[in-house]
Amino acid sequence: MKSKTKSSCGRSILAHTVLILLSFMCLFFFYVLIINATRSHADLQKGFSALPGKYFFTNLKNVANDGSFPMFRGILNSLIVSGCSAALCTYFSALTAYGLYAYDFKGKKVAFTFIMAILVMPTQVTAMGFLKLVTNMGMYDSLLPLIIPSIASPAVFYFMYSYLQSSLPISLVEAARIDGSGEFKTFNRIVLPIMKPAIAVQAIFTFVGSWNNYFVPALIIQSKNKMTVPILIATLRGADYMNFDMGKIYMMITVAIVPIIIIYLLLSKYIIAGVTLGGVKE
Repeated sequence: MKSKTKSSCGRSILAHTVLILLSFMCLFFFYVLIINATRSHADLQKGFSALPGKYFFTNLKNVANDGSFPMFRGILNSLIVSGCSAALCTYFSALTAYGLYAYDFKGKKVAFTFIMAILVMPTQVTAMGFLKLVTNMGMYDSLLPLIIPSIASPAVFYFMYSYLQSSLPISLVEAARIDGSGEFKTFNRIVLPIMKPAIAVQAIFTFVGSWNNYFVPALIIQSKNKMTVPILIATLRGADYMNFDMGKIYMMITVAIVPIIIIYLLLSKYIIAGVTLGGVKE
């Protein structure tokens, strides 16, 4: 009995040690980022320091007052694109998943296979065709091409579909139909509340993915007042050597991750519930 207790205690200590090391490795880079954001360009050239500097507000002021670098406008653009993308992506992916889950029709398997086939297609393969389409539609140098395509997301659809399979009894939908509930009313009033954990998880992933997206905005956006955060950071990084300031870059990156942290903190309580795919069975 004592040996079992010692063995269990040893495993617990080992597990906590590994978790502490992993947590340290994950958080250490954020610590370095914040520390570097408080140091001047000259201090950063001297190498790494574990102690914060005295230039946090100076770097923030330099970034905010840079006339060639619309930081706050870029953050607003990223918030608009990421927020709208997350909302459209999660809602329409959930709606598509519900349609394929709750209805039996002739081309159901074909539709599901087609969506899964799109999932394995890299974005870069269709980039030039997408750029030509956007230009022909008169949406070049606009935020709309960064938002509208998020409606169709095969990866999010598959997650939602898997969630519905484990969490939504089809008898619940049939009961709502018998009671005279319309399909959209059933989806919005009954299905969406059940899918709240899955929607929250995918909203986080979609928001972060859209916020960090550089490839597509770099193809479409030209005007500085429409640039998103990743493009602005790349622009600042590629500045003239004489005006290059590492302190400003670290400060901009620090500011850029704040909205992501806020979104995560607001929705993080749903992550475990979403990953476990619920516990309601038919």
